[in-house]
Amino acid sequence: MSAITQDGRCVALPSLYSQETESHRCRGAGKNVADSDAHESIANLILLSLPRATLRRLQPDLELVSTARGEVVDRADQPVNYLHFVNRGLISLVKSMEDGRTVEIGVVGIEGVTQPGTIFGISRAPLDTVVQVPGSAFRIKHGIMKDCLAKDQELREALEKYERFALLAFAQTAACNRLHHLEERCCRWLLIAHDNALSDTFQLTHEFLAMMLGVQRSGVSIAASRLQKAGLIQYRRGQVTIVNRSGLEDATCECYATMRTEFRKLFGPPKSA
Repeated sequence: MSAITQDGRCVALPSLYSQETESHRCRGAGKNVADSDAHESIANLILLSLPRATLRRLQPDLELVSTARGEVVDRADQPVNYLHFVNRGLISLVKSMEDGRTVEIGVVGIEGVTQPGTIFGISRAPLDTVVQVPGSAFRIKHGIMKDCLAKDQELREALEKYERFALLAFAQTAACNRLHHLEERCCRWLLIAHDNALSDTFQLTHEFLAMMLGVQRSGVSIAASRLQKAGLIQYRRGQVTIVNRSGLEDATCECYATMRTEFRKLFGPPKSA
């Protein structure tokens, strides 16, 4: 996989795919993509899929921000001020119940953008969005993004394709939670976290895995212990290290490969030099 740096070069990237805090900007201040000192390369797959001319038009309005675990990006039923193109890490889509319980119904990683539906309709968030794996994102003001979509058909088509992908991902997760064994599902989410952390070691708590999988924390602890004994992962104090990725891919259910295939059908392979 490759990414486009701010000067237009392509560089290699690693393999694809609650307490409210203030928005955490990258060191010093939020960095515009066009700024010479904004050194983080673009890893977001939607941005990489865009024609160079479209990306150049967006760059002055894309601001690089860091994302901290537990940070609330959007609150349900509140206006969406920014869309976040995740560049590293994972943001959860969370449904809260009347009794205070919450369940994670989907994630946004480097393949996606938060709240795309608000561009095409009601501009209020349908769900809470909360950072689960810390990292970074390129954010753009909601109003500016709407204006850009009105002027750029290829950008609009990219967001429409992502909306389709997100709907397919919701359906796949619902089927996976109903039909597949816990350890298979655990392997799937570990692979997704690995893809989007862009690192072999990343923060991931048992509580988050339990929320993603819709099970009790004790069940996740047992599954993670088995994966560690099998030599697939190492887990210590909220940090996971992927030791044997190919082993995880062998142990996961069909859903992981299915969604990778769906994304490539919609967007094609990542751009390369």
